[in-house]
Amino acid sequence: MRLLFRQRMFSWFDSYDIYDEAGNPAFRVEGRLSWGHKLEIYDAEGRHLATLREKVLTFLPRFEIEIMGVSFGSLRKELTFFRPRFTLDFNGWSVEGSFMEWDYAITAPDGGLVAAVSKELLHWTDTYVIDVAREENALPALLVVLAIDAEKCSRS
Repeated sequence: MRLLFRQRMFSWFDSYDIYDEAGNPAFRVEGRLSWGHKLEIYDAEGRHLATLREKVLTFLPRFEIEIMGVSFGSLRKELTFFRPRFTLDFNGWSVEGSFMEWDYAITAPDGGLVAAVSKELLHWTDTYVIDVAREENALPALLVVLAIDAEKCSRS
């Protein structure tokens, strides 16, 4: 399954539209006013699916994930120097980025690829392509990409 993640150009808070490979809306992401990033994820019909919250006052960036109103776990950035790395405590996934932070691989504990993420260049807003190996991992993979983008935004 392939998702196209595109940030909206004119919005006060982080807002994104997520499309499937046929160009149909798959998810909508709305930023909310809060300390740190807070993103609400909705399906194409407008039903609330998940929330991503940045924990403030932490040494390294950390994000709490809620899916369908239930705490799902957290994602935290590891201290690295050349390639960004993130750890998820809810399913053993790990995330490693390229040196330029344009490409990321989300891997399962057995080493299998869960999703490949690449940032498309030459766009006015942040645009990512997310190739998810299994459709049931689309929402968690999207939450990972949103956290990575929020961390990069906080840093710059």
